[in-house]
Amino acid sequence: MNDLWVKHCGISHTGSFKDLGMTVLVSQVNRLRKMNRPVVGVGCASTGDTSAALSAYCAAAGIPSIVFLPANKISMAQLVQPIANGAFVLSIDTDFDGCMKLIREVTSELPIYLANSLNSLRLEGQKTAAIEILQQFDWQAPEWVIVPGGNLGNIYAFYKGFKMCQELGLVDRIPRLVCAQAANANPLYLHYKSGWKDFKAMTASTTFASAIQIGDPVSIDRAVYALQQCDGIVEEATEEELMDAMAQADSTGMFICPHTGVALTALFKLRKQGVIAPTDRTVVVSTAHGLKFTQSKVDYHSKAIPDMACRFSNPPVEVKADFGAVMDVLKSYLGSQKLRS
Repeated sequence: MNDLWVKHCGISHTGSFKDLGMTVLVSQVNRLRKMNRPVVGVGCASTGDTSAALSAYCAAAGIPSIVFLPANKISMAQLVQPIANGAFVLSIDTDFDGCMKLIREVTSELPIYLANSLNSLRLEGQKTAAIEILQQFDWQAPEWVIVPGGNLGNIYAFYKGFKMCQELGLVDRIPRLVCAQAANANPLYLHYKSGWKDFKAMTASTTFASAIQIGDPVSIDRAVYALQQCDGIVEEATEEELMDAMAQADSTGMFICPHTGVALTALFKLRKQGVIAPTDRTVVVSTAHGLKFTQSKVDYHSKAIPDMACRFSNPPVEVKADFGAVMDVLKSYLGSQKLRS
């Protein structure tokens, strides 16, 4: 492809695209509290990134944050962010969907403001990524934008941003959107393949793309609407596909999250099928920084993942502290590089 781009939404304050929506939401909560409205804190269910963004902005504003996390289902790097920012963290023995159900029940009984993407303020912030893409291309819309999908608020936010710019006359068309899901948590993909017939929630299986390990997305209706309006597509990625794609991207100098690997796998598949042409301007949205998922990268490059070939692993070479041994290894490596080039 000669016009392929990766939009790094993870190069941000807490390392994910969630900052875009959370700064808007927490600013509004701050305003409500200053108007003496009965809001004692802000709460969310999270697969990691939402809680990091919420806790950071609440800490800056001096607002208590309450976080419901699924026990043992997010990376340690993600877990430590809300803890470090002073959030009240509940580690609950359920999955994300169970946490989401509980936080909705709790916020209906207590004066805690719900901060999940069910809240439209979040999407107002997240749509700015779409506006940024258009601005960066001098108000020329790309043909395709590929977005990882879990709770599905973001795919709608991108549509909303693009559509707003079209209605304002800034662009004459909007891109076709692709929502990319992990095969282990793919209710939207299955819904799409059925011709948008009855949606069926599922119990998501474990995936390295843990932030999108969601089987009952709250924004399903908005996501379907967005995809139908822009002639969008839904694709999926197996665990091996997403991890291989992540490793390939990292080898170019990026340091991306597994969710971006899901989006890149969708790109590979659609290019192979001829749906995306080699000259189509295409943007792959990278949703979080790779530093949040170092353990999965360590496991991949150590070839420590069961039933996975880890084709693009790059483990360190153990060498004795001996000049001759080091020279032999280096000559072998440089010879293979010369042959490769």
